[in-house]
Amino acid sequence: MVDFDEAMAILENKARRDILKHLVKEPHYPLQLSELLEISQQAVMKHIKILEKTGFVESEKMPSEKGGPPKKMYKVNQSFSLRLDLGPDLFRAEHRQMPSGGPMRLSNKLPTDLNPVIDRLGTRRKLPMSEAMNILSDLDLALEKIDGQRDAIIALHQQVMNKASKGVSENSESYEERIMAREMMIQPRRPLDLDIFSQNIRIQPKAAQEIMENIQDRLMQDFVTNGKNFVSADKDTPLPWWLVR
Repeated sequence: MVDFDEAMAILENKARRDILKHLVKEPHYPLQLSELLEISQQAVMKHIKILEKTGFVESEKMPSEKGGPPKKMYKVNQSFSLRLDLGPDLFRAEHRQMPSGGPMRLSNKLPTDLNPVIDRLGTRRKLPMSEAMNILSDLDLALEKIDGQRDAIIALHQQVMNKASKGVSENSESYEERIMAREMMIQPRRPLDLDIFSQNIRIQPKAAQEIMENIQDRLMQDFVTNGKNFVSADKDTPLPWWLVR
């Protein structure tokens, strides 16, 4: 399975994107793709080999319609989503695998207002085109609504980062400390890997650990000062990872 960077490297080529646009609709022969894209069959095969090696497509042998030997047809073999959000105080790059399963299995992951669609689909294996068009129209509207909500949440995330970054710039003693603080804010629920961080900005792991301790001390002071009280809890009460020393 490819990651975000590998997928971007493969999909940056327009000819490969065009090949995939055709293959998602139905399997194609290389000669068909060559004629549709108006490039040589040799060029098509070069791109297909890259797509096949990385698992984007797979081949199957199909009998020739003219009675000749079987020929290879190619079809898409992966379902995923690439997301890139970019702006001041904002960089989010994700490769997300599409969930598998039929309508009933997916139902607990879908908005409740799509329950009527799930009921209409049930376990049916075929749909008339007219009914499918109506359902797809409902799904497109649901996607537009969710995309709008996601955009608003990302914009709010960006604003929080922007407001917090001003304090980070004022209170940090070095470039490395500012970068670590921002890395921590980008993924506040996941502990920062200091080994990877130190490699990325070319400092010693010990120096990264010292920077982390300085930030944690400041976070504890902020926690107490802004909260204006102390919180009493037993020793088993979990703290956010960024407060644990």
